[in-house]
Amino acid sequence: MSNFKSNLSFFFLHLLTLLLLGFLLNPVISDSRGETVAQICSNRTTIPQQRSLFVTSFLAAMDAVSPLVEAKGYGQVVNGTGNLTVYAYGECMKDLDKKDCDLCFAQIKAKVPRCRPFQRGTRGGQVFSDGCYIRYDDYNFFNETLSLQDRTVCAEKEITGVNRTLFRDNAAELVRNMSVEAVRNGGFYAGFVERRNVTVHGLAQCWEPLNRSGCVECLRKASEKIGSCLDKEEGRVLNAGCYMRFSTQKFYNNSGNSTSDGNGGRNRLAVILAVTSSVVAFVLLVSVAGFLFKKKRAKKQREKKQLGSLFMLANKSNLCFSYENLERATDYFSDKNKLGQGGSGSVYKGVLTNGKTVAVKRLFFNTKQWVDHFFNEVNLISQIDHKNLVKLLGCSITGPESLLVYEYIANQSLHDYLFVRQDVQPLNWAKRFKILLGTAEGMAYLHEESNLRIIHRDIKLSNILLEHDFTPRIADFGLARLFPEDKTHISTAIAGTLGYMAPEYVVRGKLTEKADVYSFGVLMIEVITGRRNNALSQDASSILQTVWSLYGTSNLTKVVDPILGDNFNEIEASRLLQIGLLCVQAAFDQRPAMSAVVKMMKGNLEIQTPTQPPFLNPGSVAEMRKMMSHSHTTDSHQQDQTQSSGSRSNIISESFFEPR
Repeated sequence: MSNFKSNLSFFFLHLLTLLLLGFLLNPVISDSRGETVAQICSNRTTIPQQRSLFVTSFLAAMDAVSPLVEAKGYGQVVNGTGNLTVYAYGECMKDLDKKDCDLCFAQIKAKVPRCRPFQRGTRGGQVFSDGCYIRYDDYNFFNETLSLQDRTVCAEKEITGVNRTLFRDNAAELVRNMSVEAVRNGGFYAGFVERRNVTVHGLAQCWEPLNRSGCVECLRKASEKIGSCLDKEEGRVLNAGCYMRFSTQKFYNNSGNSTSDGNGGRNRLAVILAVTSSVVAFVLLVSVAGFLFKKKRAKKQREKKQLGSLFMLANKSNLCFSYENLERATDYFSDKNKLGQGGSGSVYKGVLTNGKTVAVKRLFFNTKQWVDHFFNEVNLISQIDHKNLVKLLGCSITGPESLLVYEYIANQSLHDYLFVRQDVQPLNWAKRFKILLGTAEGMAYLHEESNLRIIHRDIKLSNILLEHDFTPRIADFGLARLFPEDKTHISTAIAGTLGYMAPEYVVRGKLTEKADVYSFGVLMIEVITGRRNNALSQDASSILQTVWSLYGTSNLTKVVDPILGDNFNEIEASRLLQIGLLCVQAAFDQRPAMSAVVKMMKGNLEIQTPTQPPFLNPGSVAEMRKMMSHSHTTDSHQQDQTQSSGSRSNIISESFFEPR
């Protein structure tokens, strides 16, 4: 069993490595066509007594097929004995270069566990993308031409803007050409048919193990089935032995073959540049090798320590959830149960077997921060408990994905309530005050009252969830940092959301709990005014600037959300706006502690006179973006999407995450 767990861990670490290589070695990634077109899972399963042995064979086969695909573009593997034998195959489309092939295969290989070989012992699965293909099964399918699981996938959108009859004729001619030319060309063809300014592009490929007669039969059947898609903008046939696609758009890469006419000088220059670049690269590699080795060793030690802590935490009986149970609770992560999506994962509503409703956070496996996010949320939140913090109920790390289980908060986020949902009554003044006070109390607990001193780093509207009675709960601790008691500040790479980040943190990476105070000040002013902080907009001033311009006049309450009309306490509103200005002071040491904010909100502490806060104009924001682009990465999520699915995007909700 320990060997099984070791192989399982190695398999996922290998998947993560392949994906990370795609991100690290390809800053500007070309189209590898790795997005899944179809996933087909077998309905045959292994009996529970043999499941671990079957999975061991599966892991070994998956591990062995990758280097073959990397080396020659395709690979077939057989591993195991008897009815526990696993056959695996993978192949890239022949128009992809090695870089895109490696990236594409890493992407679809990470999808194979969705057939649940670990939980159910599923004995077969296929993943098709437009750039590559992977399959495993419990029988020798390598020479299989057709199967009962073959699919035809037509686009939903019909042809518009061109002569439909001409398009059908061109597409039909292209399909005939692909069927013939692919066989003549060693099992691959990519090209187009164009007549009277109507163009159709296509690609067909037989898998390598298929012989010529098998390729002929597979493409013949594919050309028949794809005929049902000829009225659509796109069509695909996904057969056991081949793949065929047509589209109105050019999706394939040119072969790269070129004539040598007039290129002799260019080729010689290319050779000189290549040799020179190689020498320079060698010198650079030698000079930085020691540094990288030390950095890598330190990183491994840190991750090993974190993973060890995770496994110990996850194995606690009160924290550990079964992956299968959480799958069933969310109806296998059905879109109808999706509550929202953030920088580190998607959140789903689930109902456990005991009837308890929970929120299940499904962490993105292909992000470089998954270990840190998971460690932060499990290690930090499991040790704190407060009425204004979302409670962590447990986690699962035994399945193909890392899952976190939270108590379910019914009213979604403060961002949704203020700016997205049309089916709710506007928040009245009493509810806004309650939400702001509760959020401040939760932050004071994090900074000063808990056993740990924690900086959240991403306080914003979408991370404040609302109970039925509008009690606020601070959520999403994926970016949180433990603040040592003996430190006045820590220096760290920038992570958070533009519009909410304190200036000293943006400019110098200097982090204290006062960075959270600044974020709260922005949030407070947004809640009172009903306006988002438009510091990043080219055509609107910052809401902070608007409030400051009215401060000291008798018109400060003019900035209060007009939807409230006269139904608010003017003295209370003026006091809260002044506290908000104090929280966003340029100098971090002039901002109050959150415990002082709570006292000022309750009227138990005198409010100091604020000075002018920093205003971000479009020029300074452009510089900030430029600085961040050099020192930080946003992974695959460029914009914060923690609001519910379908919510309008918010220009200030662009999250940046530090590299690891």
